[in-house]
Amino acid sequence: MLADSGATKNQLKSFVERIERLEEEKAALSADIKEVYSEAKAMGFDNKALRAVIRLRKVDDTERREQEAILETYLQALGMLPE
Repeated sequence: MLADSGATKNQLKSFVERIERLEEEKAALSADIKEVYSEAKAMGFDNKALRAVIRLRKVDDTERREQEAILETYLQALGMLPE
């Protein structure tokens, strides 16, 4: 349980207010990102492909190549790639 001191209450209030501000910023950033995807779509870009590119750019090159090789192996085994 929290101590009844004023300092503890002030600290708690400070944490809550900071989290609230960050949540507001996060919502604003999400809206901005959504707007950029809308702009890209209006210009004829595919949002699913853009999201895939963004996701891939976050992954280390070596790890990405390993993932692609495994995927290719699975697709080949399932007959989903041209021979």
